[in-house]
Amino acid sequence: MTTAPLSLEHIIRPSNNTDKKAPVLFMLHGYGSNEEDLFSFASELPPELCIISVRAPYVLQPFGHAWYAINFDAQNGKWSDDEQAVLSRDKIISFMDEACETYGLDTDNRTLLGFSQGTILSYSIALSYPSKVKNVIALSGYINQGILLEGYANNDFSNLQIYASHGQVDQVIPVEWAQKAPEIMTALDIDHVYEEFPSGHGVIPQNFYALKKWLTDRI
Repeated sequence: MTTAPLSLEHIIRPSNNTDKKAPVLFMLHGYGSNEEDLFSFASELPPELCIISVRAPYVLQPFGHAWYAINFDAQNGKWSDDEQAVLSRDKIISFMDEACETYGLDTDNRTLLGFSQGTILSYSIALSYPSKVKNVIALSGYINQGILLEGYANNDFSNLQIYASHGQVDQVIPVEWAQKAPEIMTALDIDHVYEEFPSGHGVIPQNFYALKKWLTDRI
């Protein structure tokens, strides 16, 4: 289905639910990818979900998009542009509200499914503004403390649920970075599942079936 002219480019698979407002899943792709990437999962996910896959706002040449810049510095190594990340976080939150109003979706049943950079932003949205999201599926990412809202630890996380997974041989984001997330979520008393798979920076079938079951049980 083609998109409405909202603030971020996106593609959408409507829900089969016509008698009430549908639950919605927003997909946030990784660095250098686009909205088509994670959308390949859509046909395998529960039909009652409205699925909206969002394109990141920053263009990478020669193709692809990013939620924020990742800079490669000979002295400092690889580092993320946290200011851009916060801007993108806030753009996504605004877009979620726009999309729910435009498409008539259930604002109390919103899921974020992120991969890599999309996961980092999904964590930031959920921990900074937990009232905005019910479920998070956090694939191959980590919690960047630098882009969380000040005082986030005082938020009410009682309605938030998170599924996180990571590849044990991920060469892009070290598994040790991902392993800090369950420690943080436990300290915040967030209902969560964390799993590792014998994979690199990607989603293998066992990982997909696990996240699908987790999501199906919670929508």
